[in-house]
Amino acid sequence: MGGISFERDGAVAIIRFDRPDKLNALTLAMYEELAAAFTEVRDDESLAVAILTGRGDSAFCVGADLTESIPALADGRFDISEWDGAHQKHTTLFKPVIAAVNGLCLGGGFEIMLSTDIRIAADTASFGFPESGVGVVPAGGTLTRLTRQIPYVWAMELMLEGDRIPAAQALRYGLLNEVVPAGELLDTALRRAHRLVGKSGTALATIKEAVLRLGDLPQDQAFHSEALYGQKAFASPDAREGLRAFAERRPAAFPSRDNIKPPSR
Repeated sequence: MGGISFERDGAVAIIRFDRPDKLNALTLAMYEELAAAFTEVRDDESLAVAILTGRGDSAFCVGADLTESIPALADGRFDISEWDGAHQKHTTLFKPVIAAVNGLCLGGGFEIMLSTDIRIAADTASFGFPESGVGVVPAGGTLTRLTRQIPYVWAMELMLEGDRIPAAQALRYGLLNEVVPAGELLDTALRRAHRLVGKSGTALATIKEAVLRLGDLPQDQAFHSEALYGQKAFASPDAREGLRAFAERRPAAFPSRDNIKPPSR
């Protein structure tokens, strides 16, 4: 049947869509499992970063299963808001999440990628929102997120026309940080993840929380809230250690990382 798998590489969680025989299409159970995986990353103090990827070479995730999840939604058996945890709507996971896109990234899979913070794709990956062709819409966060992340005309083209675009075009649109050869994808993601483990956990969480929460506020109110976030970080134990380490010309041993274990490799 497949599902969502979860493993660790030191302080890095590797979450996988693990249904390669079905191009990692999401069953109802997988939506629940993915939400639970994000919650585990949030709550486990020994984890600092998550990588989200797909099992196999063919697909990252092609979205909701058309034979189970979509019919259940279309029949009104539940509300799409029940998938909010998987789509990271209203998220309180303020640790970085890196997407490592290893193949087809379509529909709901593309939507979930849009909820991540750093995105790396294999040069063989492709992206698309096919929803308009089957009479539905990308309502897993995309109607809200996409025009806030890339220019309006590109976002509307993707959602209205539903055509697939290659990784190089997704990079040009600003949907990705990096495109790498397929064989280097996971190593690249792990390398970037472990670099983040060496940063202040307080600083990373403050940055992510502030960016997610301040974007819709009026500018003056946002500036006021930004100052509060900044003061919290500047007064933190991590800041004291970071400034001391800088003065002493040594690597910082951030208190926020006291529970972090070294990677297994």
